[in-house]
Amino acid sequence: MKFRLLALAMSVFVALTITLHALNTRTSSAPDFASVVSVKDLPEVIIEIPAGASGSDVAVLLFENGVVKSSAAYFRVAVGDKRSERVSPGAHRLTVEISAKQALEQLLDPSRIPGLLRVFEGAWKSEVIEMLRVYGFSEVEIVEAFKLVRLPNGFSDAEGLLFPAQYSFAKGTSAQQVVQEMVKRFSSEATGQEILNATGKYSPLELLTIASIVQAEGDTKDFSKVARVVLNRLKISMPLQMDSTVHYVKKVRGQIFLSTSSTLIKSAYNTYKNYGLPPTPIGNPGVAAMRATLNPSVGDWLFFITVAPGDTRFTASNSEFLDWKRLYEKNRRAGAFN
Repeated sequence: MKFRLLALAMSVFVALTITLHALNTRTSSAPDFASVVSVKDLPEVIIEIPAGASGSDVAVLLFENGVVKSSAAYFRVAVGDKRSERVSPGAHRLTVEISAKQALEQLLDPSRIPGLLRVFEGAWKSEVIEMLRVYGFSEVEIVEAFKLVRLPNGFSDAEGLLFPAQYSFAKGTSAQQVVQEMVKRFSSEATGQEILNATGKYSPLELLTIASIVQAEGDTKDFSKVARVVLNRLKISMPLQMDSTVHYVKKVRGQIFLSTSSTLIKSAYNTYKNYGLPPTPIGNPGVAAMRATLNPSVGDWLFFITVAPGDTRFTASNSEFLDWKRLYEKNRRAGAFN
């Protein structure tokens, strides 16, 4: 029996080797255009790659539209370059009569994807909605999309789950499919899965809310420290007093000075008036902010403040924080944050 299985395995291996050799023999001499030094002012064509298209399907599309000299030439390049797996469905603007290698480079170039939809790290759901409007969806389609989108257990709103990335969709994709793809992307990312499967002190919703605050409050290099400050304050039931949560309510961005009146706004998201976390995330955090929340720095910090661009300081001392706050106000008046 073992000998028969071994013989069968050997025959399959030999057959596969012969097939691959034949394919390589055919594609190694496949006609290919020479690489073009400059594609500026050369004719271009828009091709539509359907969802689920294979490398050979893309090769045929390129050949039929005059982009490459033969489908085999592109297929040979795609097989030898793992990046070909990242070619997205949807429209692509390509130069005609270029080498197969250049065709792959253009397919991977975001600037050559008409109607590219890019969700940036920290984007609010309201900003994603505006992106969908610009993309061409109607108000009714967008409202329906968010009403019907399937969310992970424990979530009743898509805020925080719209994974920051570049998206391109095949013609005819519905608004609901677009929104669902963003949520699906979050759920399929390793860090997103780690948050969704969390069983510790904080629920997945709470962890994602903390990550959204971390994203809004700090530079990438400070994310893990900001996460620790948030967790330290929650631990001792200290108000978070995060400007970013008020900015979320007011829909303003940037290094904006928060007036006393702003801290008195009546909203569940105002962490100056309310203890604990806001009811939902205050944006859609990226992987770095989520990782920092799951793996915060070790420290006793309760305060942090950016006294000048690129200079964020952390302390457990209220008096030291107040000294730094005076320095911040001095620098702000001097125009350091303009």
